[in-house]
Amino acid sequence: MTSIAENPAVLFTAPDQRYHFARWGRPLAPVVFGVGDESLLHLKDAILMTVGISGGTLAETDPELGANFMWFFCRNWDEALAVPDLDKLIPNFENLITGLKEQNATRYRSFGFDKDGAIQLCVLLIRVDAATEKLSLQTLGTSETFQSLLTFGENAFDVHSPIATIKVNNLCIVKPEYAAVVRAAYDPALPAASNDPAHALRVSARAVKLLSDIEDEA
Repeated sequence: MTSIAENPAVLFTAPDQRYHFARWGRPLAPVVFGVGDESLLHLKDAILMTVGISGGTLAETDPELGANFMWFFCRNWDEALAVPDLDKLIPNFENLITGLKEQNATRYRSFGFDKDGAIQLCVLLIRVDAATEKLSLQTLGTSETFQSLLTFGENAFDVHSPIATIKVNNLCIVKPEYAAVVRAAYDPALPAASNDPAHALRVSARAVKLLSDIEDEA
């Protein structure tokens, strides 16, 4: 079976078969709204650990935006409508919220890009339903942060989850082949953004090498 490291193009290909890849062009500066202080600490720990997969780290502030990785938790989508200036960060915001209600969605992620096409902003909306409440903050933080590190396609994880749980300690981790793809994608020799499917071949070569090195060390 072909591993995702050998064929990462499927992660960045939209349903209409267009290839679109972008990674962050700056350190992530997270801010979280809608959770208590204790929950915030656990969530930020998970964000920090997951961002480390890319070889990057977190910043206290972004020099242009203040915060560039924004999490908003709500109990229903109408609460999101009441957040000041959120409509300035997400295009067609009211129509979006209407659509999320109709779909009974629990997640929405919006990216903003700089002049070179690199990610400069990610806004993450999370509606807390019964299923979300059952997730540990470490699992939620790991999963949502991972999916925010690159512009993954809409259906990238429909068949296989990039996340696994270690049964011994119930900790959530990113599967090695997916972690290798992310680390490879952040190689400084590669462009921060690309619409050329051939880009995936360069990511694949590096990801496969990373996995091979890990296996040799094991």
